[in-house]
Amino acid sequence: MPNDGIHIETTFKALADPTRRAVVQTLIDGPASVSQLAQLFDMALPSFTQHLGVLEGAGLIASERRGRARVCSLNLDALRRAEDWLAMHRREAEERLDRLEAHLKQVEKGEA
Repeated sequence: MPNDGIHIETTFKALADPTRRAVVQTLIDGPASVSQLAQLFDMALPSFTQHLGVLEGAGLIASERRGRARVCSLNLDALRRAEDWLAMHRREAEERLDRLEAHLKQVEKGEA
């Protein structure tokens, strides 16, 4: 499980940046070349490719050479792992709140 924690930290750190979230959102529509993606953002190409490197390092995107272009695509499995992690912790929190609510209702009735 420690590796999952590191992975999740890396995933959430990558998604913490609005530019990187916008890249992920764009890639939901399908693969795109680095130049196509870069045109959407008002920044120098080296700065933009650093964002892509962070996303790729977190496993959120993959890139491959197609001729002269580097094409990026979304790794849905990485997004699912983050979603699963959030869902698991949300369920745990909801269960705790349900137990607290039940306890408080018993206290109100004088049963505790």
